[in-house]
Amino acid sequence: MPCHLNLSHDEKMLTPPVLYWIYLTTDGTDNPRVWIPSEKYEGRVDTLDNNPNTSNKSIRFKNVQWADSGRYLCKLSINTKRDKSFRKKGNETLLMVYDTMTFNPTGHNDSLLSCEVNVTRDPGLVLSIFHDGFKLQPVGSAPGKGGTALPFVTLSETVSPRSKGEYECQLHLNKDLLTKSIFRYNLPEPNVKLFPEPWFLYTALLLVPFVILLGLISATLMCRCLSTYGFN
Repeated sequence: MPCHLNLSHDEKMLTPPVLYWIYLTTDGTDNPRVWIPSEKYEGRVDTLDNNPNTSNKSIRFKNVQWADSGRYLCKLSINTKRDKSFRKKGNETLLMVYDTMTFNPTGHNDSLLSCEVNVTRDPGLVLSIFHDGFKLQPVGSAPGKGGTALPFVTLSETVSPRSKGEYECQLHLNKDLLTKSIFRYNLPEPNVKLFPEPWFLYTALLLVPFVILLGLISATLMCRCLSTYGFN
């Protein structure tokens, strides 16, 4: 999560700035300390730059959990030669947690494409399916199914593809694209009714030349016999 210290060129720090990151609770009380880590975040948060004098005060989460979703705030305690000691706040950072997106034909109907993803509870999260740059009208959707006991909700969209090509499922937070998945769709083969092979007809057709040849041989032999009998 980003946090950068910007000071004017004429400000000289007397001591390295002290970094604080806190998690902003919804009621504004008892905000857990993320950095320096409290017990909840112990071993799961690192700074991107370990140099205490650097201006980059960003942090990185490891082993992200559903409960980590929410708003975070960066604070710095600074001691400069000109302005002495003061504190500076950064912008709030929103952390949204989401699971791996699945996007493929439905299990019971290959003519339908279904996209599904588990996300943290936020009304700004929207799932959409696009083809050739156009948003498709869903034939089925779930804006946020999930029990209240679960730390996430499931968003899903189902569309009926009209032509082959690439279909793209996108997860947006308001206007920002968070993640997407692409599926290349080929039209299902039409149902072709297969009839049994006419083996008897094939056999009869193969026997016709032999029957004709046998008839010709028989006729030739008979003619020779008659000629011989007539000569005698």
